[in-house]
Amino acid sequence: MKILIVHNRYLIRGGEDECVDSEIALLESHGHQIIKYIQNNDKIKNIPKWKLGIRTIWNQQDYWQIRDLISREKPDVVHVHNFFPLVSPAVYYAANHEQTPVIQSLHNYRLWCLNAYLFRNDQVCEDCLGKIPILGVARKCYRESYVASATIASMLTIHRALGTWQKMVDAYLVLTEFAKAKFIEGGLPASKILIKPNFISEQEVGSGDQDFVLSVGRLSSEKGISTLLNAWQQLGDKIPLKIVGDGDLQPLVEQAAQHNRSIEYLGRKPIEQVYELMGQAKALIFPSLCFEGLPRTIVESFAKGTPVIASNLGSMSSLISHQKTGLHFTPGDTQELANQVDWMLNNPENWQRMRILARQEFEAKYTAKANYRKSMEIYTNLIATKAVR
Repeated sequence: MKILIVHNRYLIRGGEDECVDSEIALLESHGHQIIKYIQNNDKIKNIPKWKLGIRTIWNQQDYWQIRDLISREKPDVVHVHNFFPLVSPAVYYAANHEQTPVIQSLHNYRLWCLNAYLFRNDQVCEDCLGKIPILGVARKCYRESYVASATIASMLTIHRALGTWQKMVDAYLVLTEFAKAKFIEGGLPASKILIKPNFISEQEVGSGDQDFVLSVGRLSSEKGISTLLNAWQQLGDKIPLKIVGDGDLQPLVEQAAQHNRSIEYLGRKPIEQVYELMGQAKALIFPSLCFEGLPRTIVESFAKGTPVIASNLGSMSSLISHQKTGLHFTPGDTQELANQVDWMLNNPENWQRMRILARQEFEAKYTAKANYRKSMEIYTNLIATKAVR
């Protein structure tokens, strides 16, 4: 199979870029020919703002380049990961003109939300879901800028009016059942939305025999860092907490570690060391206040056989089965998080059983083998359907 992968890389490499590279490597390892059309946001600094605004709505240059690429290479399918801001939705029209099926992976909520996270002022915000995002412009939801927010709002509104999202994409891939429901609520055709989670490489199961729990991720307000730190003020010295990551709230975490001997801040660590810590830990704590996509840290924790204590919100609600692969608590509820940690400590036999279930969840859904099988099923069905049309 010949697959054209289209992706606009982010300025700061994150989980989405990692996902794209992992999928490309997986497909190539199975003998498929991958054609890559990659833009990179490091180009933005050399583009005048007015020109970048136009490119965000419609990139005529990329339209012709992608059409030419499809015409020459004749891929079986075009798989778009991120088109924002340099590629633009023009990629869909190029693929359709060449009568090639097109898939869009939805790694975030950019189609409905200017900041892509359905989150503002430290809480979930769905004010623009399924609507023209006027409020998002008024609130400067993208980079605290009226101009930048208005640019994205224009792109979303114009392509909504053109029917781009409904007509020009043959299938959307989302990461979880929750995300599927949310995109249907926003107005995407339910028949076009398919679920395919991310994957990680095979990991050896950890022992979970060390006396600590672990938090891994960006240190920012939407990740629930304050909830985490406040919970450990209540828990005292019942169990140590190790925190890995960096971000805007790093000073707050460092201060908490100085005043609470049960908190240890480890900074940013290589992924191999993170995996080792996950395997040793009793649990991973994931106190996010936003919906999330499919957090890699949760999948990585399952791979090590480590249950996750997480906010009962968004994707975490469906990813984690309460008292099976982890525990849930009300988002932002410090006392309830502390109570769930107490439950873990008071139920060691149940927790050991949950370690087995967490690993089984990984093996059933998040391995490279499962991901490849699902990709081939989606590609094959889409190509066959497009041929009939």
